[in-house]
Amino acid sequence: MTTANICILISIGVYLFAMLAIGAWLAKRNGSADDFYLGGRKLGPFVTAMSAEASDMSSWLLMGLPGLAYLTGICDPAWTAIGLAVGTYLNWLIVAKRIRRYTVLTDSITMPEFFSKRFGDDRNVLRGIAAVVIIVFFVPYTASGFAACGKLFSSLFGVDYVAAMVISGAVIVIYTALGGFLAASFTDLIQSIVMTAALVIVLCFGVATAGGLDAVMQNAMALPGYLSMGDKFDVAANAAVPYGALTIVSTMAWGLGYFGMPHILLRFMAIEDERKLTLSRRVATSWVVISMFVAIFIGVVGLGMTAADAVPFLSGSDSETIIVRIASLLSTHGVVAALLAGVILAGILAATMSTADSQLLAASSSVSKDLLWGLFRVQMSEKTAMLIARVSLIAIAIVAMFLARDPDSSVFRIVSFAWAGFGAAFGPGVLFALFWRRANKWGILAGMVTGGVMVFVWKFLVRPLGGGFDIYELLPAFLLNCVVVVIVSLLTAAPEKRITDQFDEYRALGK
Repeated sequence: MTTANICILISIGVYLFAMLAIGAWLAKRNGSADDFYLGGRKLGPFVTAMSAEASDMSSWLLMGLPGLAYLTGICDPAWTAIGLAVGTYLNWLIVAKRIRRYTVLTDSITMPEFFSKRFGDDRNVLRGIAAVVIIVFFVPYTASGFAACGKLFSSLFGVDYVAAMVISGAVIVIYTALGGFLAASFTDLIQSIVMTAALVIVLCFGVATAGGLDAVMQNAMALPGYLSMGDKFDVAANAAVPYGALTIVSTMAWGLGYFGMPHILLRFMAIEDERKLTLSRRVATSWVVISMFVAIFIGVVGLGMTAADAVPFLSGSDSETIIVRIASLLSTHGVVAALLAGVILAGILAATMSTADSQLLAASSSVSKDLLWGLFRVQMSEKTAMLIARVSLIAIAIVAMFLARDPDSSVFRIVSFAWAGFGAAFGPGVLFALFWRRANKWGILAGMVTGGVMVFVWKFLVRPLGGGFDIYELLPAFLLNCVVVVIVSLLTAAPEKRITDQFDEYRALGK
């Protein structure tokens, strides 16, 4: 093993040890299953902001987004980033305080539990369906993170992809199973800092290696449509492909997904004081905008490095390893540079782990708290509940690893599908729960099922037809969910008085 590889492993090893240490340290603070899943609602504003966004961005920020920009130019990733930035801000502005306030009023720890209590579903059918939706879409989402870890170590050290994926996944499982929600949140804060450092180091080194900012921009401008917001660069044909208004709307629809992301909504629910969410919103939105801009520009810089013969041309899903290739090149410039390269690669791990730990928690809570205890009424002690929570987490991780066994899987495509699933199934339900007094359990249930099913239908049956149907499945599924909620709610009995009284009490608490 070379000196560079040893230095990289030292940096990564220190990072992984720190994550495990945090998990072990916070394990003693989980006195109950509720503490394990929501941390006793004790998060500060900065931890809330950065853990929410770190768990949001995932490996998509340091692999999917730069890889897409590298291959196709800025149009596709930039419109996606704009949609996400708007969605992030609106989610913090109109949902954060309200969901925190309402879940405290209903004494809800998970999103499925909130849906049932908000709409008076005493049989917990709505809770059970919501839990199944979480499991269905979080498993492949978590798989995308494990795939990113496997790609990282496989491309860097030439080790077996599956072995690398399993080992990195095991670290995530260990510290999450030990420390629960608090471990996930505090490690996410550290991971957001490591991700930021990785972006800055890659950007500075990449620009210098490509011959300076002027060389990077000249190379990009020489490619048809590469820097256009109205055209997409086709690398095979070396031509610009028009990016129509419908496609722009479809791409920006990524922002709708935020309203239905359980792992992000949980951060809103867990803050110690809802008045501190204003500061959290400002910190979170600023970090998201800056980090996505830098990630996209790194893709442009990466292509400039390819033009300068510093890194080979990367096609297909290999483009998602551009930052890994840049880090590998940096590691050849001495011990300090190799340690910095390790920080970059730890940043990719951080982006992956910060999302995977939150997803594993949300999915395991759906199994133990929402299905076993909520739907099937299985009585258990706190000790048993904690054990089941941890066993569920491990089982879900194993399934995710199985799904991630294909090294050619695209991180961007997997994330986009899971994101659409949550946004379409949960997003409208969250908004109607917070803003419409007349919404009832039948409308929310019908909308949730319709939105989730439509994601599959549009993705695999309608979108392949092309033309006007070639739009991101989140948009039509989200809109159809909204329509179904309104129609079914109006056609069925109005909510009981106890439900509307509780809604009025929640609204009286403020906006």
